[in-house]
Amino acid sequence: MTGNAYDIIVIGAGPAGMTAAIYARRASKTVLVLEALSYGGQIINTPDIENYPVAAHISGFDFATKVYEQAKGLGAEFKFEKALQIRDGELKTVVTPKAEYSAKAVIIATGSQNRKLGLENEQKLTGRGVSYCATCDGAFFRGKPVAVVGGGNTALEDALYLADIASIVYLIHRRDSFRGDNGTVERLKQRENVRFVYDSVVTGLNADNRLESIEITNKSGEKTTLDVNGLFVAVGRIPENQSFADLINLDGAGYAKAGENCRTKTAGIFVAGDNRTKEVRQLVTATADGAVAAAEAINYINS
Repeated sequence: MTGNAYDIIVIGAGPAGMTAAIYARRASKTVLVLEALSYGGQIINTPDIENYPVAAHISGFDFATKVYEQAKGLGAEFKFEKALQIRDGELKTVVTPKAEYSAKAVIIATGSQNRKLGLENEQKLTGRGVSYCATCDGAFFRGKPVAVVGGGNTALEDALYLADIASIVYLIHRRDSFRGDNGTVERLKQRENVRFVYDSVVTGLNADNRLESIEITNKSGEKTTLDVNGLFVAVGRIPENQSFADLINLDGAGYAKAGENCRTKTAGIFVAGDNRTKEVRQLVTATADGAVAAAEAINYINS
């Protein structure tokens, strides 16, 4: 296809989207990948990938770059434009701020973003004491007091990781028990520098140029100040699906309802990666989704 028309448009250049592009190009389909920011998605923030087959130790940035170069080398076209809307029809039309592109099939691989606390100065202090990735930024707080907020496995694992780096780790949760793995909780209880703060939420960030302390409020309304240099937020993620909600079913958390075949309710539209309903969200499952979604899109086009 020529001009602004393609066989397959992939929305999102994370591991799922770029893998889909590789599989589609190997089937000789023309492919456009649309990405709002930069290629790689969340994985570029991971300093060391240890659980991906073959690549025992590789940075997230290097991994993403290799996948990007592979997709480009096979002939996938990349445009760094945000997909605003998909219009259904015999051809699907994807609208961006710059242009409209059409394709026989579309794969939505938009991933998810970190859920924010919604506090004043939170955005201003991101990178100045506030972080959403302990493994990315933990080393900057060696020997310093930090806090982790959240009650799931990510928060627990972040606290365990930071316990080896920071002088003290406050683990703040709004309930009186954690949703995450009990084994990890027990391991944290054995660490002398981990303090559990139950039934509390972070209600304020105190800073001059960088974070100096946080205000927490318990369920009785009592406020306390904790002197910390770092706050690691692990309160969940928000899938990037709302722009396409008219064409794909979403669950209560906003994830696209799709099984292992990555099909949505709309023929010719597929989802892949962390924005899909699934039990495990890991790098390897994202790339697997990309391969499956591409295969399903190819079958749809060929049928």
